[in-house]
Amino acid sequence: MNISSTIKSIQDIMRKDDGVDGDAQRIGQLTWMLFLKVFDQREEEWEDDNPKYQSPIPERFRWRNWAAYKADNEGKKKPQIQGSELPPFINNELFPALKDIDASDSPTKKVIKQVFEDSNNYMKNGSLMLAVIEKLEEAINFHDFKTRAHLGDVYEQLLNDLRGAGNAGEFYTPRAITQFMVERINPNLAKRETVMDPACGTGGFLTAAIDHFRHQLSDKSSPDDKRAIEQLIHGIEKKQLPHLLCTTNMLLHGIDVPSQIDHSNTLGRPWNDWRADEKVACLITNPPFGGYEDDGVGTDYPSDLKTRETADMFMALIIKKLLKDDGGRGAVVLPDGTMFGDGIKGKLKELLLRECNLHTVIRLPKGVFAPYTTIKTNLLFFTKGKPTETIWFYEHPYPAGYKSYSKTKPIDYREFKAEQDWWGNEENGFAERVESENAWKIDFKTKKLEAEAAAKPHWDKAEQLNNQAAALDNQGKDLKSSITGVTDPVQRKPVDEQILVLREQADTLRLAARDAQTAGDRLYWPIYNLDIKNPNAAADEIHDPDVLLQKYKELLGQIEDTQNQLKGELAAALAHHFSTEAEA
Repeated sequence: MNISSTIKSIQDIMRKDDGVDGDAQRIGQLTWMLFLKVFDQREEEWEDDNPKYQSPIPERFRWRNWAAYKADNEGKKKPQIQGSELPPFINNELFPALKDIDASDSPTKKVIKQVFEDSNNYMKNGSLMLAVIEKLEEAINFHDFKTRAHLGDVYEQLLNDLRGAGNAGEFYTPRAITQFMVERINPNLAKRETVMDPACGTGGFLTAAIDHFRHQLSDKSSPDDKRAIEQLIHGIEKKQLPHLLCTTNMLLHGIDVPSQIDHSNTLGRPWNDWRADEKVACLITNPPFGGYEDDGVGTDYPSDLKTRETADMFMALIIKKLLKDDGGRGAVVLPDGTMFGDGIKGKLKELLLRECNLHTVIRLPKGVFAPYTTIKTNLLFFTKGKPTETIWFYEHPYPAGYKSYSKTKPIDYREFKAEQDWWGNEENGFAERVESENAWKIDFKTKKLEAEAAAKPHWDKAEQLNNQAAALDNQGKDLKSSITGVTDPVQRKPVDEQILVLREQADTLRLAARDAQTAGDRLYWPIYNLDIKNPNAAADEIHDPDVLLQKYKELLGQIEDTQNQLKGELAAALAHHFSTEAEA
């Protein structure tokens, strides 16, 4: 039986266990068992290389000493622990021991502790658990190169199953997306460029980066080059299941001690605790969107960037704290809501375009993350250090015959060949790029200058009115000081009345200032709506009644606006005509 069939067989066995509920728990259960099995076989290799090697796992709890089937006197392989004894052993001895490992002793112990500190044994039936162990023993031989290579692919398919596992789908990004984004960012092994995913989920971007680094190795590469890859990968994951999946994924991809995968909340770390020497050359991520952090998280963010929405918090952190200031390269998956959103989302886009060169936006169609979500998403590529001048957009089309993507018909890496051929070189400002049916650009620098010029008179007026209001406030304070200690109501009354008049005048000025500020903002902030439709796309014939009705309402509104404008111009012309006659 091949590995893929074995994994499916194991999941079928787990479905019979009353303690395992749903795909997410089945995958979690299988993964911690797979982790211990693979880790044990890696330890056999380390023991061969180093006779003094000491396992971070207590001897009794190593896979070989409780789970592995042992041959009896007749050569028949049998379990070391009977089925009825297995659940109590795992729940009362194995898990407590692994959770209690001192993470400060070594990086490897830290990995073990983080993997198991929030893991659970869901299986209740010892006989079924023995059946799972037997399948793993038969199929998983990590010493065999072909098995090792194939196991990574099988594991990727296992993670793909998360897409239909309720909320667990948020932790998985399709391989086509991770591979394309890493390839475009192009982390360089020779330059020792660190790659970070601050919301790493199951590790898709990190495994793609590992593969990308390994493709840069050659016969001339030094042992240091090979060892460096492990140190150049850094991920952080908040939740237990994806952290477990990611750590196992690293192990399967040859990262012997995946201590660079932290089990913590990136957003929960105090804003000022991030150090300059932690900034990375390459950051690639698909931050969770639509969710909110708990109260108390992010309260120390700068006042103009405070929010509890997770994707917004990640964007603020990426721009200000995580990317290297001079040439750090980022690639982020964001939903359409961020592209057209205002308020804090507008502020974040202003920050992004001021501190980074947002050179490319790949607009993906619906269904890329189906069935977890059908929300349309975008791939943003930017480089920190220079403000944005030109933004290129590329609308990724469905393959011929597709109306949407799905779990059974996912997006394929080969579909990105058109984008790869069009991409060009950032060093020359992407001079090779040309507009097409799918590609277009906006001159953001000019749009910003024009918007600022149009908004400035309104903002200047708002500032002037606020200054006048402040001057009246000061007059009121002076008058109030002048009657300090005066107790005679007759003497106080005229001064109090003056103070009241000044206060009312100041309030009126502030209202006018607010209106002027709003008028300027209406002219300025729309430039940060990046939900820009493809101007070169062929017009589609629309049959949706709701869409047609909306377009009809919009057309009626445009007609009414045009009529009102004509009425105004006609009235002005007539007034001028009659005033001229009267003067004559």
